Amino acid sequence: MKRWLLLSTTIGLGVAFASNLSDAIERPEAASIIQKDLFGPAKAYTMPAGCITDDKDAIARGAYIFHNLNGEKAKGDLPAGLTKKNADGSPKQYGNCVACHNIEGAKGAGNIGPDLTNYHAFFIETGTRDNPFVYQKIADARVDNPNTHMTINLTTGLFTEREICDITSYIVSIKH
Repeated sequence: MKRWLLLSTTIGLGVAFASNLSDAIERPEAASIIQKDLFGPAKAYTMPAGCITDDKDAIARGAYIFHNLNGEKAKGDLPAGLTKKNADGSPKQYGNCVACHNIEGAKGAGNIGPDLTNYHAFFIETGTRDNPFVYQKIADARVDNPNTHMTINLTTGLFTEREICDITSYIVSIKH
């Protein structure tokens, strides 16, 4: 009898508490959340004048962005002109391009995206590709490949024009 009473009391309390918890369950309106997270349409960009440079500081910034993930875990000293924090204090997201692409000096180079080793010799010098092509691929690769797995960097605001210029300058530079 005591067992039955204890069991029925426990079940009764559980049901009573459960009915009270229903008000505490969040029920976000998922459609608006999904809409907010969707990318806008693909966008073609014009590479700014003076974007590509052989300036060692710009190339160092591009290399740093290429090889690092974010400000909190970024390795090595920051090159002049970069910061580990955004204006709002949140960690700066870097490219982590090396997760998908190989390039000279890469550690943990990826093999998902094209190999960018000797890019200047293989593509720029031969005329197969040009600097604006590389800039566009980094800014928004969906322009010529709607099914790309490449991050959408300028359209989403992940990077600024200057940061994309620095990354492009690094990729197309002659590395020694």
